[in-house]
Amino acid sequence: MHVSGESLLVILVVGLIAGWLAGEIVKGGGFGLIGDVAIGIVGAFIGSWLLPQLGIHLGRGIIAAIIIATIGAVLLLFLVALINGGYPRRRYWRF
Repeated sequence: MHVSGESLLVILVVGLIAGWLAGEIVKGGGFGLIGDVAIGIVGAFIGSWLLPQLGIHLGRGIIAAIIIATIGAVLLLFLVALINGGYPRRRYWRF
């Protein structure tokens, strides 16, 4: 399997956008550049497998790819939160 430079760039851009959107939806903030890309790419695999299983077809194109990857990334973050018992709460110390 050969991935051209343009295909790799599209995969990274879709992963970045989808990971950032999922971070905004679930946690309220992003996970950094590498974290957003990783979450978005894994979410794209989850979304592209799960949505057709449910009979949902969003079409082709970059917008559909971003939506599918975002849905998969949100599901991934919800599953991670369930396994870890939720996101860690930030503690603010008062002195």
